[in-house]
Amino acid sequence: MDRYLTGATIKVLREKCGMTQAQLAGKLNVSGKAVSKWETGAGYPDITLLEPIAAALRTSVSELLAGASVQNSNVSANVLRSRFYVCPVCSNTVHAMGEAHISCHGITLPPLDPEPVDESHAMHASCTGDELFVQVDHPMDKQHHIVFLAATSPDCIQIARLYPEGPAEAHFRRSGVRDLYACCNHDGLFSIRLRDILSKGQVV
Repeated sequence: MDRYLTGATIKVLREKCGMTQAQLAGKLNVSGKAVSKWETGAGYPDITLLEPIAAALRTSVSELLAGASVQNSNVSANVLRSRFYVCPVCSNTVHAMGEAHISCHGITLPPLDPEPVDESHAMHASCTGDELFVQVDHPMDKQHHIVFLAATSPDCIQIARLYPEGPAEAHFRRSGVRDLYACCNHDGLFSIRLRDILSKGQVV
């Protein structure tokens, strides 16, 4: 545990809760001096205190260890505010409807920031009834490939996990789809509005 980051997080969360160091110490049955040492980096809490500290500060142990607090305003759970996390070791893919602390293989995963599609990651789509067929112009070898394709609407997300040597394509249910995503294991996440593909005449 990084004592400085954790101490800074304890201080920020304590102040957000409107507590003094003495009040937090009282909840944890430790001295105010101990809390002061944690927050200044002169000391750090015993591991057995992590859960009580998290409970007192209305947060999670993972946020204390990560040195950052997650503040989600996405109280309506709108899927269009989706965040994607992908492990660089095994390509494990996690979706969250807002910010989260995610780790895999001992690595804290940052949320991927989508970029507009480019020539190297061009997306194409076609519709037949309520089926949406999406393709990406991209190699699919072990060193360089598309990890997943996703389609999101305000109340639904569809994710298709892809694998090297397979096609860079997927079938989705068309109803309500607004955004399309493609994640490249080298270049990150790309997105495009389905209507933008429609406007280019790429949907038949």
